[in-house]
Amino acid sequence: MTDPEFMDRAEILLKAVESNCDRINDNSDADIDNQRVGGMITLVFANTSQIVINLQKPLHEIWMATKAGGFHYQFDGRQWLDTKGNGEFFTNLSRYASEQAGMPLVFIP
Repeated sequence: MTDPEFMDRAEILLKAVESNCDRINDNSDADIDNQRVGGMITLVFANTSQIVINLQKPLHEIWMATKAGGFHYQFDGRQWLDTKGNGEFFTNLSRYASEQAGMPLVFIP
């Protein structure tokens, strides 16, 4: 994957995270404050816990830091998969965000 291809795919993912936060906030009691600065989004939950998602352009990876740990994702041509075989980005974001928010939250691509 070239750098421009990575940036295009990564931008799609970041915009999806932002729009998911808006949808979740509009349709539930969740209060997710999402702040984007360049290639990084910080999700802040009502209990002040955070999830940080950022781009690692040289590696063509997206990194996610949660209370459960840090995770690295690479695009396989269809979806962003954990580099250690621990699943798909949006499925994992849904799980970790739900744990941190204390309520079920669903993030979709």
